[in-house]
Amino acid sequence: MPDDDDSAYCQARSRLPLERLQEAIKGVGRGREQGVGAAQRWCGHVVKVLDATTLTAEDTLANQKEFPQHPDQAPGCGFPLLRLVGWFCLASGALLGWNTGDYWQSEMALAATLWELLLPGEVLLADRYYGCYRVLALVQARGAHAVCRLHASRRADFRRGQRLGPMDRLITWSRPKEVPAGLSLEQWLAFPATLTVRLVRVRVEEKGFRTRTVTLVTTLLDDQKYPPSALAALYRRRWQVELTFRQIKIALGMEHLAVRSPAMIQRALAMHLLAYQLIRALMQEAAQTWDVPLERISFQGAVDATRHFGEALLRARTKRGRTALVAELLRVLAADAVPERPGRCEPRLLKRRPKRFGRMAYSRWRYRRQLLRGRSIPNCKKSRA
Repeated sequence: MPDDDDSAYCQARSRLPLERLQEAIKGVGRGREQGVGAAQRWCGHVVKVLDATTLTAEDTLANQKEFPQHPDQAPGCGFPLLRLVGWFCLASGALLGWNTGDYWQSEMALAATLWELLLPGEVLLADRYYGCYRVLALVQARGAHAVCRLHASRRADFRRGQRLGPMDRLITWSRPKEVPAGLSLEQWLAFPATLTVRLVRVRVEEKGFRTRTVTLVTTLLDDQKYPPSALAALYRRRWQVELTFRQIKIALGMEHLAVRSPAMIQRALAMHLLAYQLIRALMQEAAQTWDVPLERISFQGAVDATRHFGEALLRARTKRGRTALVAELLRVLAADAVPERPGRCEPRLLKRRPKRFGRMAYSRWRYRRQLLRGRSIPNCKKSRA
C-alpha cells in the first residue's frame, strides 16, 4: 500500500533550485509577450498592468516571524500574510515579474524593483493607488506612458488647465513638498519640478457597475490619437488583472500556501506561478493555432483539459503519439469557448451557506483547556446562515 507520509515529497520539493524556477517563469513570460501581434496592441502600444494581492500561509512560528499576521487578531487566531505585486502583459495575460513581502510592506516599495520591466513606448495600466506624481514622473522618465485612475489625495479641478474637450483637460502638477515614504530628500528633489498630465472624466452607463464616473490621469496628451472613449475602454480592461489573480489563487489553489517555512513558501509560490505561465502559454498557442480570441478561452477549462491530457501524455510511448495529443489538446481548448458576455453583471454573493461555527477569539490551546475543564467556550458567537 502507498505510504500516507508525504515527507519524501516535501524533501524533494525543498531541494528544488528556486533560481531555476524563477528563471523558467520569466522565460515563459518573455516568450508569451513576444508572441503578441500588432492587432492585440492598444493604439500601437504594448500595455502592462501592475497590481497587488495578498496570500496566507500555514500558522507556524517561522512563517509568523517572516510574514506577521494582522495585529488586530489575537495570537493563534490569524495566519501569516504575504503581499504579492505582479506585472502582467494585458494582451497575453503572462506574468512578467513579481515581488513578495510581508503585509506591512507597501505596494510602491515592492514595485520599486520592477520598474525596469516597463520599456520605452509602453503603457502602464494601474488603479488609483498609482495615479500619483511619483509614479507618473517615474514612467515619463523611462520614456513610457501611464493610464491610471486619479489618486484619492488629488483633487480633479476641470476649471483649470487647457481645455481639450468636455471633461478633458491638460493640467500642470507641481512636485509635492512632502517627501514620499521610501525616498530620501535628495532622491525626491531629483524628480522634475512640474509635470504636465491629462485629466479625463468618463461616465460608465452600463447598469450594475459600482462606479458611475471615473477620473483618469494619463501622460498620453494627444486627444486626437487617444480620445476619452479609447482611454475609458482601456481602463475597463484593467479588471482583467483582478480576474487573473483570482485564476491563480482560486483555480490553481494559491490563496493559502500549505507550507510550514518561509523557504518553502517561495518554492510553493514559484510552482503556482510556473503552472499559471504554462497554462497561459497553452491558451495563447491554441488561440493562435485555431484563430480564436484569447479572451474567449476558459482558464478553468484549460486547467481541467491539461490535467486529463497530462495523464494520456505520460502513457504515450512515441513522439508521434505525444505530438498528436498536444495538437488535440489545442483543438479542445479552442473549441471550448466561453460565451461572449459584454457588460456582464453578477452579484457578489455566496450561494452556499457557511457552517454554524463561531470564529476564534483566542488561541486554540485556551479553548481546549476550557473544554477539558467542562466549561463552555467563551465569546463564541455563532454566525448567521
